Amino acid sequence: MTGQRPEQMEHVRRLLAYWGMLADLCFSDLLLCVAVDGASEGGRDSFFVLDQVRPSTTQTVLVHDQVGRSPNESEWQLVRSAWSKGRVADGEVRLAEGREPVRMQCIPLRYGGRTIAALLRYSAFSVGRRPGELERTYVQLFDRFAGMMVQGTFPFATDDWAVADVPRVGDGVMVLDSGGRVSFASPNAVTALHRLDIRANATGLRLSEVGLDDSAVAESFATALPAVGELEGTSGTIVLLRCLPFSGSGEVRPDGAMVLVRDVTELRRRDRMLLSKDATIREIHHRVKNNLQTISSLLRLQARRVSPGEGRTALQEAERRIASMAVVHDFLARDVADQVRFDSIVRALVHMARESVLPPRRVDFSVEGDAGDLPAGVATPLAVIVSELLQNAVEHGFGDGRPGRVDVRLAQDSHCLQVRVSDNGTGLREGFRIEESASLGLTIVRDLVERQLGGRLELATTGGLSAIVTLPSPQGGEAAHVQNG
Repeated sequence: MTGQRPEQMEHVRRLLAYWGMLADLCFSDLLLCVAVDGASEGGRDSFFVLDQVRPSTTQTVLVHDQVGRSPNESEWQLVRSAWSKGRVADGEVRLAEGREPVRMQCIPLRYGGRTIAALLRYSAFSVGRRPGELERTYVQLFDRFAGMMVQGTFPFATDDWAVADVPRVGDGVMVLDSGGRVSFASPNAVTALHRLDIRANATGLRLSEVGLDDSAVAESFATALPAVGELEGTSGTIVLLRCLPFSGSGEVRPDGAMVLVRDVTELRRRDRMLLSKDATIREIHHRVKNNLQTISSLLRLQARRVSPGEGRTALQEAERRIASMAVVHDFLARDVADQVRFDSIVRALVHMARESVLPPRRVDFSVEGDAGDLPAGVATPLAVIVSELLQNAVEHGFGDGRPGRVDVRLAQDSHCLQVRVSDNGTGLREGFRIEESASLGLTIVRDLVERQLGGRLELATTGGLSAIVTLPSPQGGEAAHVQNG
């Protein structure tokens, strides 16, 4: 669609939202034909099929995929006529040599006074069969929308419904006259009304006169735009109602409307279940956080009752590790997703490390970079890792009492996630090997990085100590079932 302005392309996109509905109404296959630059003066190769839809109300005529092809010679005559004249063109075409002819109708899609695309409708010739009332009504509805396409009033300018949101014709159709009274209701529409406990014959009556809320219909007639509403019966049945008004380019009030109805009781029940599930998950994370914080507080109280030495230090370290896990569950309790923004967790952990530095010591902290959203299975052990590295830098990097600095750098791309914790302290002692270290903190870090997260831990002395954790980048919300990088 080269040469099309953004608003013209958006008009075409809105038409595709009604693609299935239109095919069902006309019992035909539909193709959307668009042009490249200079198509109004060029040949048929300047046009191509952008999209295709088959009806669910009858058999298809176009068995094979048509997207991307140009019109053949017989189709081109109708496309050229409709495109240049801005009027619907009908005729008989052969899709391939030796095949039976089919009926083709070319409807120009106009916007801003010019043709921007063409709707090609293909249907088989009916022999010896008289169409019933439902079929005649559906085709008449399609013709109304086709006329509005030529006038430039359909699809509606402010309509932003997605394709999946528009109810299908098979769900139920009602036709309203200019006064908002029901002139036709399909069998499925009548069934939907019955599920709403409406047993009266609605033909000739407004929806309000049969006991239904017709605010969506009133809004649609007042604005000449689509409107949506939900009707709920006494038995709990919920029916979605979407009103599409019929109007011309110069008309103030619609002269009728088509109403699509759909029983969405089961969908709404599932929505409520999902909301309840989400609330339950948040509550679980909230309770886990509270329990972890309670355990952390108990350890803190116990540490105060223990004489200074290894026992108190062990309790304090256990308290800190549990507190770091509680931070992750705190963030998970705020959102229904199983992913957390790890940058926020790191800043909370840095705040905890900053508070552990007691005067007269002074340590400055900084956090830079972006680790993105991480699944809980990665964020929880990684939070413990970062907490251990921060505490290791604070406790062992500045043993001489001089001011220090700890920097946290986060980075993630499509291949790996990297967390670097660096300080300007004393660094590692000569000959240090992490495999031989008796430090419980570094042992925990190494085990979490390599065994649980499948990553790599590097320690480097460059004017201090840099601990670099490199993990395979979690993709698609997967937990940390990864291989060593």
